[in-house]
Amino acid sequence: MKLKLDENVDVRVVSLLRSAGHDVATVPGQGLSSAPDEEVIDVCHHEGRCLVTCDRGFGNRLKYNPSKYSGIVIIRLPVRPHFADWQVAIERLIQGLEAAEVIGKLWIIQGGSIQEYQPIEPDI
Repeated sequence: MKLKLDENVDVRVVSLLRSAGHDVATVPGQGLSSAPDEEVIDVCHHEGRCLVTCDRGFGNRLKYNPSKYSGIVIIRLPVRPHFADWQVAIERLIQGLEAAEVIGKLWIIQGGSIQEYQPIEPDI
């Protein structure tokens, strides 16, 4: 899976994701630090990458309808996370990607579980 890690994701998890066979790019690595959320998600869309972030704003399905993207994953961690918290969340993400398709969906990872949200269907 092609993933892009937002600037709020611990870069030490890149090796975990790459070891699991994922193609990983980072927001800082592409010079997008401090870029507006809209720009970050647009770059993800054009690159065909799933965004992995801690920014809860991307959970707004009216603003960022998952059906338009290659997936949005929001990781929720304790206020002062340790690297072990990151490891648990990323291992859960890896397991989730092996079992299901994230494209067009919003996943929220918290406490070792994944909640999946479908896109909002437009009113007819």
